Amino acid sequence: MVNLNTVKPRNGRNYYIALGLEGSANKLGVGVIKHPRLVSMSQGDNSHNCDVEILSNIRDTYVTPPGEGFLPRDTARHHRNWVIRIIKQALEKAEIKDPRLDIDVICFTRGPGMGAPLHSVAIAARTCSLIWDVPLVGVNHCVGHIEMGREITKAENPVVLYVSGGNTQVIAYSENRYRIFGETLDVAIGNCLDRFARTLKIPNAPSPGYNIEQLANNCKNKDRLIELPYTVKGMDLSMSGILAYIDSLAKDLFRGNKKNRLIFDRETGEPKITVEDLCYSLQENLFAMLVEITERAMAHVNASQVLIVGGVGSNTRLQEMMGQMCKDRANGRVHATDERFCIDNGVMIAQAGLLQYRMGDYVKDFSETVVTQKFRTDEVYVSWRD
Repeated sequence: MVNLNTVKPRNGRNYYIALGLEGSANKLGVGVIKHPRLVSMSQGDNSHNCDVEILSNIRDTYVTPPGEGFLPRDTARHHRNWVIRIIKQALEKAEIKDPRLDIDVICFTRGPGMGAPLHSVAIAARTCSLIWDVPLVGVNHCVGHIEMGREITKAENPVVLYVSGGNTQVIAYSENRYRIFGETLDVAIGNCLDRFARTLKIPNAPSPGYNIEQLANNCKNKDRLIELPYTVKGMDLSMSGILAYIDSLAKDLFRGNKKNRLIFDRETGEPKITVEDLCYSLQENLFAMLVEITERAMAHVNASQVLIVGGVGSNTRLQEMMGQMCKDRANGRVHATDERFCIDNGVMIAQAGLLQYRMGDYVKDFSETVVTQKFRTDEVYVSWRD
């Protein structure tokens, strides 16, 4: 039986407070959360219902000019420049007067992610741990998304669709592991959308994927999809070929290549499709692939619930399509959160790290805090679930 009260709160309190630091990509997030120490937490698996109180959730994004991506070196410099200020803002908003007395654990993203940004945030976490004499917990970024999603939506044991800039996975829990049932074979869906946004040279603020979603919403030819490759291979999917093909269509449109009869009318030479049409068709195609492999995983484990997490999970069209699939299944239901929790943030790292800490699993030596760019979801032993 899971006992989430294994470790007592510091200084005789009846609640836990965790500081979470996230910086695996271009989002730098710091969050503070509070867990009450409830008797029910020692009587079984209640890890999805911790009565979490979010005391602060501060985030700053490194934004590049339209048509450009973000490099690890420049992103790490952004994180180094801002991390102390963001930590101070988070502590002030959470009304933490003395971190040495008020914080039980500092949680940081150990991986996966971009190496240089991960290092920058890990150094900040180690420094705070030494100064304040507070324990550390290294958190798997993907598990952070899952646990925050479970806590916000109260989804007990759903099939998880994890869709972000660096990952695309269909996951189900079994025997203390989040098992990966299917995943991308090449680029992640968020990366696919970001790279297409660079081709279109649309702004990176607030995010490329969001701006593609808005262009797709403005499509006036939703009854006529542009035919794109559809590449589902069993439980896995591939998006690099789709990206290469739609990139070539966009470039022909911009160059005015009237030899491309798919884009330009043979007689008038006028374009038959728009940028909005391309964005809409790309979204519909990719999301249909995700819905297919998610439904197959649901059938395999006999699940009725889907939890969508990760930055792309805040896309309302994806939620709508997944909801329609779930509606067609018996008692099906889709769970999702908004951009506060879908997009990378510090509170998700604090949530997963605090669950781990409450089971007595925290850093005993700084050699355990070395970050890694490759840290698969199914490598984590999930001690806080039955």
